[in-house]
Amino acid sequence: MSLAYTATLDFAAPRHLMDRPQTFDFELPRYLAPFQVNRLPTYRFDVLVLGSGVAGCSAAMAAAAAGSSVAILAKDELAETNTYYAQGGVAAVLGAEDSFEAHLADTVEVGCGLCDTDAVDRIVRGGPAAIETLIAAGVAFDRGAGGELDLSREGGHSHARIVHAGGAATGIEIQRALAESVRRTPDIALFTGCFAIDLISGANGRVIGVLAWSARSELVLFSAAQVILATGGAGQLFRETTNPAIATGDGVAMAVRAGAVVRDMEFFQFHPTCLYIAGAARVLVSEIVRGAGGVLLDKNRVRFMPEYHEKAELAPRDVVSRACFRRMVETNDTSVYLDLSGLERDPHQLFPHISRICQYFDIDIKRDPIPVRPGAHYMVGGIAVDADGRTSVAGLWAVGECSSSGLHGANRMGSNSLLEGLVCGARAGERAAADARDFPLIPIEARLRVERARGSSDVRLGIQDMTYSLKSLMWRQMGIVRSGAAIKDAESKLEFWARAVDRLATPDPRAVELQNMLTIARLAALSALAREESRGTHYREDFPEPRAPWRAHTVLAPRSDAEGVRSVTLSRDRVRESVGAR
Repeated sequence: MSLAYTATLDFAAPRHLMDRPQTFDFELPRYLAPFQVNRLPTYRFDVLVLGSGVAGCSAAMAAAAAGSSVAILAKDELAETNTYYAQGGVAAVLGAEDSFEAHLADTVEVGCGLCDTDAVDRIVRGGPAAIETLIAAGVAFDRGAGGELDLSREGGHSHARIVHAGGAATGIEIQRALAESVRRTPDIALFTGCFAIDLISGANGRVIGVLAWSARSELVLFSAAQVILATGGAGQLFRETTNPAIATGDGVAMAVRAGAVVRDMEFFQFHPTCLYIAGAARVLVSEIVRGAGGVLLDKNRVRFMPEYHEKAELAPRDVVSRACFRRMVETNDTSVYLDLSGLERDPHQLFPHISRICQYFDIDIKRDPIPVRPGAHYMVGGIAVDADGRTSVAGLWAVGECSSSGLHGANRMGSNSLLEGLVCGARAGERAAADARDFPLIPIEARLRVERARGSSDVRLGIQDMTYSLKSLMWRQMGIVRSGAAIKDAESKLEFWARAVDRLATPDPRAVELQNMLTIARLAALSALAREESRGTHYREDFPEPRAPWRAHTVLAPRSDAEGVRSVTLSRDRVRESVGAR
C-alpha cells in the first residue's frame, strides 16, 4: 500500500461569526518522509511520550505508576526543554490569605474571557498536591528563615503564590529532579536525541505510533497503544525569543497532519523582559524580578509603566510587552531598562542566576539597569484537549504548552504553565495507561509504505536562510503589534515558502523543523487575520479594542469528504460567561 495524500484546510471569514465558512486552500502533506514499515526497526510500548519537560515527565511517571510500559522520546538531551529555561516558578495556593477562588479569578481576568473556568478550577486546585510531588521528587524550593516556602508575586496575581528555586532558576531545579526521577523508574525507557517526524495512523485515523530519526540518524518506528504529545511550544517562529532552539512547534504540526483539532493559534505571548545584548542569545529576566520591586525605565531613565496600567510593572504580560515596544519606538532605542537598584534586599542574593549571567556582560544588577526587550515566550493556543488531555484523534493525547486545555484563555498568567504541566501531565499519563489496558497495542501494518517525491537536482533549498526569513517576517508582521494588511501579506509569503519547501526539501530533521514552523506560522496568521479585534496577546492596531461577539475560540476542526481528503474548518466556539470576561 502506498500513501501520499494532501489536506485542504477551510477557514471561516470573521464577518460571518460562525454562520457561513469562507474557504482558504491550505495544502499539507500527510507524511513528511518516505518510509516502508517492514524495513524499519520497531520499538513497542503501551504509552509513548514525546517530550521530556515537566508535562512529559509527569505524564510518563504517572503512566508507569499505573502499570504501563513507557518510552520518552526527547528531541535533544533529557534536560534541554522549555521547562529548564523557566525562571519564575510554580503558581500554587499555599498562603493563609490566598484562596483557590482568588487564583481562579486572577487567571480568568488575565485570560480576557476565553478561559474554561472548569479547567482553571481543576488545575488550580491541583496546585498544592503538585508542589508536594515535586518536593518528594527532591526539588529544593527556596524557603524563609523558619523553613516555610518563600512565596513571591508576579504580574496578574493578587497574592504571593509563586514557589521558586534558586531565586529565578526554578526550571533548572525542577528539570533536574524530574530527569533523575524518570531515570530511576524501571518501566520508563529513554530515547534522547530522537527526533519525531510524524504520527502514524491506523484504521479510522487512530494514532498507533510514531516515525522518528534515532540518535544514530536512522529512521525508526515506535508502536504504541497511546501517544502523548508534550512537545512544548514554538517560540523559534520569531526572531526574538526566550525559547531554546528545539521549540519549533513539532508536536502541533504533527497533530494537524494527523487530523487533530487545534484552536486559538493566533495567541502567542511575548515576555516583556529578555536580556538584550546585540549578538548574544536572548536570556529571560524573570517576572519575579519585577515582583520583587524592579522597575522599567526608558533610555532617559524615566519610569513609564504607571502611564500604561494601574498595576505598573505587575500588569499582565501583554500590557507590559506592548508598553516596552512602544517606548522603544518613541525613544528610538533598541531596548528599555530594568532597574533593581531600589530593591530592599541585595539583588545578587535574591537572583544569583540572573546576576551571574549579567556579570558576563559587565552588568552589576545592583547598580546598572539591565537592557531588556520583549521576546516570544509562550504559545497560548495549541491542540484542543478535554479534561483528561485527550485530543480529537483516537489514541492521541496532548499536555503542556503544545495543548489548549482551557487554562490560559487569550493570555497566560505567569507561572501557571509549570502548574498546568504538572497537573495535566499526571492526569493524562494515568488516563492514557488506563486506555492502554482497554485498547491494546495495534501493530503497524507491515506492508505500509509511504512514498514522497522530494528534492531537486536543479535547485537547492537554503534552510538556514529561509528559517531566518521566516523568523524575521513573523517578528515584524505577527509580533507584538499586528494589522490586517501585515498579517495578510505575511500569510501570502508563508504560503509561497511552504510550497517551495514541500517541493525542494530532503527529509532530514532541519527541513522537517522548517516545514513544521511554516505550518504553525500559517495557521497562526490565518487565525490572527480572522480575529478582527484585540484580545489578550493578540493586538491589532486596526481593531484596537476587544469586541463582545468575538469572545469565542478560533477552532480549526478536521472533516473528510467522500474521497477521504481531510480538510479543516476554522470556526468560532463561543465561551460561556465567566469571571472577568470582557
